[in-house]
Amino acid sequence: MTIQKTAMITIAGRPNVGKSTLTNTLVGEKVAIISQKPQTTRNRICAVLNRNETQFVFLDTPGLHKPRTLLGDYMVRVTRESVADVDAVLLLVEPVARVGVPEQILMEQLSQLNMPSLLVINKIDTVKKETILEVIAQYQNAHKFEAVFPISAKTGDGIETLFTELEKYSKPGPQLFPDGMASDQPEKQIIAEIVREKLLSCLDREVPHGTAVEITRFTERENGIVDLDVTIYCEKASHKGIIIGKQGSMLKKIAGLARRDIEAFMGTKVYMETWVKLKENWRDNQTWMRNFGFELD
Repeated sequence: MTIQKTAMITIAGRPNVGKSTLTNTLVGEKVAIISQKPQTTRNRICAVLNRNETQFVFLDTPGLHKPRTLLGDYMVRVTRESVADVDAVLLLVEPVARVGVPEQILMEQLSQLNMPSLLVINKIDTVKKETILEVIAQYQNAHKFEAVFPISAKTGDGIETLFTELEKYSKPGPQLFPDGMASDQPEKQIIAEIVREKLLSCLDREVPHGTAVEITRFTERENGIVDLDVTIYCEKASHKGIIIGKQGSMLKKIAGLARRDIEAFMGTKVYMETWVKLKENWRDNQTWMRNFGFELD
């Protein structure tokens, strides 16, 4: 069916409320990495879905948090800028009957912009109905939302109802992204994010948050096999040892898990060489931030 309308929708909320899971559920495939650890998403990710006559562009943003590094400042700025010049904003929250400071700040910004906003309560499969009603009451007293949607991004409960509402915010216009494109992220960036997802899942505490991943070689053979050189950067010498592990066991585990997902994403066999290098305090270094693709200006 020919695309006749578009809808730009920002998904915002504090870390670990399920923004990336919701993004992937909405577009029907994995375009954003998922982790139980907070502050997984660092850049704004555009996920694209053609549905009926509408092209939806969902902006998955970094979590609302108090920044402690230059990278943290960057992530907060990305979120702040992502709620402007869109058709609607989804404020995604957990089923907790308390409005926190990050949500209050975002709601004030939405009011100043006169931006249509929807309250989306995620993880409803984890609580009783009475709790959900308490959450709705707390947020409706704090901000004027166009509508409220209890959902489970994990199970898909409530997603179709949400789509029906989102259709209302579409506007006439040509499609922004070509058919078959599910994300605005280049292949190398998606591959780097897959590796970082495995770092987050395999490592504890602060170690994975101080890592960055760079794809230094990406070549394709005539038979379709892809060769990758991957460099993992960390901030501390002690972290380097943890990432590599005893006799390279941890690095082997991380690379193996990543290669499996990369092969599924690329649809071909992948050979990957992985290194770990030290870049002390790169999260507070503008030069290295730019080298890793963060647009600070």
